[in-house]
Amino acid sequence: MRLATLRTTSGATAGRTVAVSTVAVRQDGDAFVEIDGYADLGQLFARPDWRGIAAAAEGAKHPIDGADLAPVVPNPSKVLCVGLNYASHITEMGRDLPEYPTLFAKFAETLTGPYDDVELPEADPAIDWEAELTVVIGRTARRVSEAEAGQYIAGYTVANDISMRTYQFRTKEWLQGKMWEASTPVGPVVVTPDELAKDAAITTEIDGQQMQVGSIGDLVHGPEFLVSYISQIITLNPGDLILTGTTGGVGRARTPEVYITDGQTVKTRIEGIGELVNVARAQVPAALGV
Repeated sequence: MRLATLRTTSGATAGRTVAVSTVAVRQDGDAFVEIDGYADLGQLFARPDWRGIAAAAEGAKHPIDGADLAPVVPNPSKVLCVGLNYASHITEMGRDLPEYPTLFAKFAETLTGPYDDVELPEADPAIDWEAELTVVIGRTARRVSEAEAGQYIAGYTVANDISMRTYQFRTKEWLQGKMWEASTPVGPVVVTPDELAKDAAITTEIDGQQMQVGSIGDLVHGPEFLVSYISQIITLNPGDLILTGTTGGVGRARTPEVYITDGQTVKTRIEGIGELVNVARAQVPAALGV
């Protein structure tokens, strides 16, 4: 099953596309079918019987082509991220394979839609890409075992953990380079686990040039381990997101370093899920007094 959150009307606030209203939808061929009564997938996943509700939905249909999609879960209670979780990326960053995952967090305000423009902040010239398989939680999880953890995963989606490298490496703690508003595209859909191959390809292209290519099978710490590990620390709620880390090929690790520039189109794809398509736009300086 393939599920999404569709914007039915939208507007702009401070250069950011925001949904005035949304609805949870199920992909049915070349159309999205509304799941009546649920504004987004976060609301849907809060229902224990969400699978049956989604499968039985017969709401209004919308063509997939041109659909204005929101982040799959616009307001999760947690956005948790894993750093350095692919052997290829760990090697290119000059580090050793970790025994335990490196965790950090984002906020819901960092999320943006799969086809939205992404602002390049004037304050940081070193803006990088990070294609990431993202786990979407489907049941409340607290202190679950790795063997049980798969039961708590609603499905998977794609994220681009766009990173402001100048800010990220000002200190040993990465948060300030990872929490910029509307900087993390997520989507386009959530696929249930049965639809995703264990070794699905993960790629990033910029203006048609392939920058990252890898396999989600190369994760050091897999989804079930991460759900179990994090649930020992804090409760995971339906709709929470876990970005599982990126593969090799980031701009900072290149010689010379390469970063996203104004007008470039960034495509982030995982085989079996779909792709994010985001155009980079330079920040427009605010008028004095605004």
